[in-house]
Amino acid sequence: MKSAAPQDKHEVRPGQSIELLKELHILTRDGKMNQDSRRKLKQVYHLYQFIEPLMQQVLDTKSAVSLVDHGAGKSYLGFILYDLFFKPLLNDSAASDVARSSKIYGIETRDELVARSRELAQRLHFPGMEFLNLSVAESTTSHALPEQIDIVTALHACNTATDDAIEFALKKKAHFMVLVPCCQAEVAAELRKSKGDAVRNNPLSEMWRHPIHTREFGSQITNVLRCLQLESHGYQVRVTELVGWEHSMKNELIVAEYKGGKSNKAAQRLAEILNTTGLQSLERRFFTS
Repeated sequence: MKSAAPQDKHEVRPGQSIELLKELHILTRDGKMNQDSRRKLKQVYHLYQFIEPLMQQVLDTKSAVSLVDHGAGKSYLGFILYDLFFKPLLNDSAASDVARSSKIYGIETRDELVARSRELAQRLHFPGMEFLNLSVAESTTSHALPEQIDIVTALHACNTATDDAIEFALKKKAHFMVLVPCCQAEVAAELRKSKGDAVRNNPLSEMWRHPIHTREFGSQITNVLRCLQLESHGYQVRVTELVGWEHSMKNELIVAEYKGGKSNKAAQRLAEILNTTGLQSLERRFFTS
C-alpha cells in the first residue's frame, strides 16, 4: 500500500517560490508546514483570489498596476501577490515591461520590518516592490507615492487606520479597495459619551446600552458607516467573510470598486444613522463630500 503524499505539497501553489515561503516562515527550513503556517497560507491565498482579478482588470485598460498595502507588517500579502502575479510576467518577454512598470508599495511604521522587507525583495529580485516607513495617515501626503493608485489594501489595520486607508484611497482615486477592518474603539467611545441622551430618546439605543453590546455594536456600525461612505463616493461595495480566520472575529472583508458619480442616498443614510445614534461628532471621520 502506497503512503499518502505529504499534504503540504498540495497546499503550495504551482510556481510559488519555496525560498519566499521559507523567508516568511510559512515553510520551515526543510519545507514543512505546521498548523499555524498552514492557516496563514490559506488566509493569504484566499485574499489573493479576491485581489488577482482586480489587478488583471486594471491591466485590461492600463499598461501597469499600482497597489498600496497599508499596515503591511512583514508584507506576506505583498510578497505573495508579486510572486504569483508579477514574477511570471517578468519571465515572459511579451509581458516583462508590464511587470517592471507595476508597483506594490508596503506601508509600515516599524523600521525593522521595512528594512527586512527591502532586503528580501532585493534578494528575490522583485524590482517592483517598495517599502516605506510611514503611517497610513502620513502616506496620504507623501511625495514617495504617485498621485493616483489603482488598488488599496488594508488588512487588520487597527482602530482608525482603516479609515485613514479609506481616506488615502479616496484622495488617490483608487479604482479598487480591499479592506479587512480590525478593532475599532473610536465609535464605541462616542456611543458611551452620548448614551444618556440616546437612551432617553431612542429605544434602539438598547442595542448598545450594556458595555459588551456597546463594543460589539460600535464595531458593527463602524463598518456599516464605512460602506455607506464608500457608496456615497461612487463605489460599489461587496461585504463578505474570509475563510481560514477562525481564530479571529475580525473576518469581515470589504471590496469596493469605483463606478463613478456620487450617491446622495448613501450620504443621506449615513447622516441619518449618525444623528440617530448620537454620533454627529464623527461626521468628519465619515465624510461624504
